[in-house]
Amino acid sequence: MISVIERQFIVQTCSKCQTQSPDQAATCPNCGANLRQYSTISVALQKMRDNPRVKNLRLVVADDACPACQALEGTYQKDQTPTLPVEGCSHTNGCRCFFEPMLDEIFP
Repeated sequence: MISVIERQFIVQTCSKCQTQSPDQAATCPNCGANLRQYSTISVALQKMRDNPRVKNLRLVVADDACPACQALEGTYQKDQTPTLPVEGCSHTNGCRCFFEPMLDEIFP
């Protein structure tokens, strides 16, 4: 079991084995998966990119986000989104940014 102190820095989750890792981790410590490709955030981002109804992606940051995250807040074309977690994020709880899809049409 992960202690509360250790948990505050663990924000990436591997989509293959569900192991949590620190923002700085490039690979899953359990299964070795590349977290830039197989973190739950990366997998969700790819699904949004592949969806033809999603025209743009908005990077949403928390009210108390660090300067690195605040600088990236905004709307991006699907192929020009920054990677998450934000490199250089200095928040004590790690990067809490997420993408929000901007749809072209809402109903089929």
